[in-house]
Amino acid sequence: MKIKLGVLAVAAPLALVTLTGCDTTDSGSGIPSAGTSTSSDAADAVEAVSSGIYDLIGVKGKTSDSRATVTECSGKDPEKYFRVLHPWSFTPASPGDLETAMQRLRAALPKHGWKIVAYGPDASRNKNLRLTADNDAKKASVRITQMAKDNPPMLSVDVVSGCYQVPDGQQVEHF
Repeated sequence: MKIKLGVLAVAAPLALVTLTGCDTTDSGSGIPSAGTSTSSDAADAVEAVSSGIYDLIGVKGKTSDSRATVTECSGKDPEKYFRVLHPWSFTPASPGDLETAMQRLRAALPKHGWKIVAYGPDASRNKNLRLTADNDAKKASVRITQMAKDNPPMLSVDVVSGCYQVPDGQQVEHF
């Protein structure tokens, strides 16, 4: 896995915030129920969502080699409920394509079932451009940060699922 440690230090906590704008929530927590699934199947589904987002970028570049990880659902039994987080980054082949990639995502995500719930500079010293979008059908949220002042410039992408429940008789696998 070739993700900058600083990116993960920022990305993981940011991705763990509650989803906004999703309709089907559990007991007012703001986190949608994603249904019943094993951890492995849910991770595959979230990685497929990430792949779909990557396809929308539309410029040449490299992605980090990262896998999804299982996290807890806040306020839920960690033996039965879980979320899946898939953090990754995209570095365009040409630094000049970074803004193009972000603008393509901003235009394409709504055409593919995503609702943009936040867009604008973040509170960091660099004032990175950040886009947050929810997809009710996929029970997922994505936070994309355009890190134009990094060397190399990149997009930091965090996809997080709603809250899954494991099937009866099974336990949450942590990876």
